[in-house]
Amino acid sequence: MPAWKDGRLGLPVREAVRLFPELEKYLDGRGRLDLSNRRARILYNRAVARAVFGLDIEYHPRGLVTTPISRYLFLKTFLRGGERVLEIGTGHTALMALMAERLFGCDVTATELEGEFFAYAMKNIKMNNAGVRLLKSKGGIIRGVVPEGERFDVIFSAPPYYEAPTKGVLTEREAVGGGQYGEGFSVRLLTEALDYLGPGGRVALFLPDKEQLIRAVVEDGRGMGYRIRDVRFKAGTRWRHSLVLGAP
Repeated sequence: MPAWKDGRLGLPVREAVRLFPELEKYLDGRGRLDLSNRRARILYNRAVARAVFGLDIEYHPRGLVTTPISRYLFLKTFLRGGERVLEIGTGHTALMALMAERLFGCDVTATELEGEFFAYAMKNIKMNNAGVRLLKSKGGIIRGVVPEGERFDVIFSAPPYYEAPTKGVLTEREAVGGGQYGEGFSVRLLTEALDYLGPGGRVALFLPDKEQLIRAVVEDGRGMGYRIRDVRFKAGTRWRHSLVLGAP
């Protein structure tokens, strides 16, 4: 398992400063990092990606500052290694697609909708000499994006999950899943995934700790015949869910 030299999954702030000296100006008198500052978060997470996971990542100026550790913990709940996988919405970092290939030895296809984010994702893939195949979405989820007839062992995503537009760092397309509790996008993904999963295939969704959202996705998934395993895990101070759904 990737880890820093003390055996823990993380990176001391001082070690991050060694990699990115600019971080020094975001430290207080006790050596604590001001994570309320976007630039500080970006630099620290770039340091984690490099030191702990061996990846060089560039973040889009307006994109979500995804944390490498939370994404790794999610992947670890369902990837066994060597699978053919499809990520829906890899985002500007392509972080999980890169981890799936580099750390789990997977054959990875990923999609992205936003034009600028697609360009950044491609830049990150090339910068890490990765073999990830990146497909441009024009608004579809799987149908109309991935060629018909392709089959995957795993389809995974960190889907949008808000029921209405929010004020914050996420764009509306990144954030709004639709439906009563934000489950709309996830349910559409589950519906389309049935035509693209191979025998024994599964879908994995990275979701927040929102009870009504989880319940809505689980109910619809069961209605489609999926077998469901809900793995709740803690990343930093927040709880997250890896909802793993085995195809019928």
